[in-house]
Amino acid sequence: MNDTRKFVGKVVLVTGASRGIGAEIARSFAAEGATVVVNYLSNSAAAEAVVAQCQAAGGDAWCLQADVTSPEAVQAMVSAIEDEAGRLDIVVNNAVRQYRFDPRRRATFDMLKWADYQSQYDGSVGAVFNVCQAVLPHFRRRAQGCIINIATNLVENPVVPYHDYTTAKAALVGFSRNLATELGPLGIRVNCVAPGLVYPTDASRDTQESFRDALIAATPLRRIARPQDIAGPVMFLASDWSGFMTGQVLFVDGGLVMR
Repeated sequence: MNDTRKFVGKVVLVTGASRGIGAEIARSFAAEGATVVVNYLSNSAAAEAVVAQCQAAGGDAWCLQADVTSPEAVQAMVSAIEDEAGRLDIVVNNAVRQYRFDPRRRATFDMLKWADYQSQYDGSVGAVFNVCQAVLPHFRRRAQGCIINIATNLVENPVVPYHDYTTAKAALVGFSRNLATELGPLGIRVNCVAPGLVYPTDASRDTQESFRDALIAATPLRRIARPQDIAGPVMFLASDWSGFMTGQVLFVDGGLVMR
């Protein structure tokens, strides 16, 4: 009997996949038959747990440590994937510099320094730049490849002005669209998924219940996103169902942003 799962034979790199949204994306690809590379920064035990969950879901997986803000570490990671798997089909740039979404304790503009913005640029755009530069030769040789970058709905609706974080993610959208334009003729697609608040995750655990209730009341689908709500659109953009889509931003926030 033929295996009808969508990503059988595909190799997927998910950065920042040891927890939260990244872990759910990794598990979801594995459940559809993919071989998943679980990238992580420091928590090897958590990454190994995600690998075990991917294998239990029916895919293959292994983990690779790399600081994606380091070009050298990223190049070594991509070389290791090519040596081990012989191919790479899909990249999900999910890793983000640590950030706490806490409306009560956020830094107002007058409290910020340019170094705060620069730190978020390095984490949101610099890391994706490093990964895309490392995978591009492989994608170009095969005249195909799919890149999905995780943005945020705050770029369209900054319900809480997390200045440094949101500005960096807006830059990531611009980066992604420029890349999509340049790489499209090579058969390489680049898209973004822009979640709203996702709960529970480590980053969102400090958001107050009263704030979440207000956000739910303003959201047409009347709830907050869960990690699995983000995995589905990511896999859609990675599949041939979206084969004629590039340079797009899918907002996954229950209708809070409508475009």
